[in-house]
Amino acid sequence: MMGPAHSLSGAAAWLGVGAAAAAAGHTMPWPVLVVGALISAGAALAPDLDHKSATISRAFGPVSRTVCEVVDKLSHAVYKATRLRGDSNRNGGHRTLTHTWVWAVLIGAGASALAITGGRWAVLAILFVHLVLAVEGLLWRAARVSSDVLVWLLGATSAWILAGFLDKPGNGADWLFSDPGQEYLWLGLPIVLGALVHDIGDALTVSGCPILWPIPIGRKRWYPVGPPKAMRFRAGSWVEIKVLMPVFMILGGVGAAAALNVI
Repeated sequence: MMGPAHSLSGAAAWLGVGAAAAAAGHTMPWPVLVVGALISAGAALAPDLDHKSATISRAFGPVSRTVCEVVDKLSHAVYKATRLRGDSNRNGGHRTLTHTWVWAVLIGAGASALAITGGRWAVLAILFVHLVLAVEGLLWRAARVSSDVLVWLLGATSAWILAGFLDKPGNGADWLFSDPGQEYLWLGLPIVLGALVHDIGDALTVSGCPILWPIPIGRKRWYPVGPPKAMRFRAGSWVEIKVLMPVFMILGGVGAAAALNVI
């Protein structure tokens, strides 16, 4: 799928988690709901770090382009080192390592560890990165025609304001994990969710997605999981734009209302 659909699906997924949490008696404070949805929307672009033409490659200028090149080479190296006889030869690393559950869990766990050990500036950095990505995904057309600096300023300002809300007692810094020293441990959850939702979205497309790696399926370790071929679509097709994106928006709205106990 394309960036806007990925980001919408990530946000909708976290709002759905908010609805489930409310039903289970762990209602999210509204800042957690909002911040988590934005982080998940941004994290839903992150698996495309292995693709130099993806939205994320331009999000932070030369820095993100360089990171994309490094991740592409790393992903390709891991693919070659772990592939089985049934796996095809590849020239690049797109839709390999970063499109697996292993990667999703690792980056989420890393973000949580950074948040609880790095203090406020680490939290601000995590928020900044994912809010910039959320802007790039959710406001794709506006972000494309605006200055990168303006997008970065919007991300930095939003990160500072939202962190201020979260820091207030009862607003969610210690949501779900309430023991001393566990503030912001939950930040890794929307990151994991966003990455997994990205992978599921890509699994619906023609190429499928090796989300289950390194679990071998048949003679392949990088098996492209997906529905029957007749049910798949091409990225950017009318199915994605006219069907899936409106569905994500509706589900997100319903999830938000349920999470806030409006319905």
